[in-house]
Amino acid sequence: MRGIVSPKLTDFLALANSNIALAKQNNVQFTPAILRENLNKLGALMSDSPSVNYIADKAFTLTDRAIPVRVYSPAPEQPLPVLVHFHGGGHMCGSVALYDPICRHLASIVQCVVISVEYRLAPEYPYPAGLDDCEHALIHYAELLDEVNHQDSVTIIGDSAGGAICTSLSMKSLTDKQIKIDQQILIYPSVDYTLSSPSLDSNGTGFLLETPRIKWYFEQYFQLSESLSKQQIEQVKQASPLLGPINAHLPKTLIFTAGCDPLRDEGIAYANALTAAGVEVEHHAFDGMIHAYMLLHDLVKEECMATYQHIAAFMAKT
Repeated sequence: MRGIVSPKLTDFLALANSNIALAKQNNVQFTPAILRENLNKLGALMSDSPSVNYIADKAFTLTDRAIPVRVYSPAPEQPLPVLVHFHGGGHMCGSVALYDPICRHLASIVQCVVISVEYRLAPEYPYPAGLDDCEHALIHYAELLDEVNHQDSVTIIGDSAGGAICTSLSMKSLTDKQIKIDQQILIYPSVDYTLSSPSLDSNGTGFLLETPRIKWYFEQYFQLSESLSKQQIEQVKQASPLLGPINAHLPKTLIFTAGCDPLRDEGIAYANALTAAGVEVEHHAFDGMIHAYMLLHDLVKEECMATYQHIAAFMAKT
């Protein structure tokens, strides 16, 4: 069923759809540079950026690379919960800088330490490079908190592709005891790389994120050929958390879905599958919202603040 969008987004979507139509008319092809630039433009809609007492840029230093992170704490002397944040952007866009206002809100409203991870992006670094970076950050996060008091529990949070990273790490935690996740927070997550959910058709055009772009993102991430080999099909299935092992050992989950999002139905299916397996799940549906609404703070402030408040209440229960 196609979503009915909030009137708050009507003008924004009219302009976005006009630009999308013009690009199609002029046969403008997707490129990483164009899509990264377009996503970064949404930063102008996040003018509300609260101050946070402690913000520091740090990095994990590995033999072959460094993984930059930004650490936030509203009260560095207090032992606060830890939130490891993986940004969205289709595994090939997004950055710590773009998501800085979101991480500031999380730190100040939720009253937690936020570690925002600058993981490697496709197509320059295809699957599983970015996932490996996030796994390292999750396992070793405490190494970079020498100036910040914190609790020992860890929650992971991500939107869109960041939600895919969260659920992928949770899936891996079932067999890899190095990966410790107390709970996960998923905001309009991507959990099925096979593109099987009905909302990819019903919500696949007209709501900013369109299904052909999602398909292109995944082709870059997995380095897929035009006609998929059996090996590629199997790889994509195995990488999809919705299609992987789901049991009661997965972490407690808070999930948000947007009614006008092509990824809506896979998010709902994941929430339902976790619930059926015996995992504690809290699901909030924002029916009039589109994918990436958290990046549109100035247009839908009420919905964004409600999302932060739900996260704060969820974190306070532990």
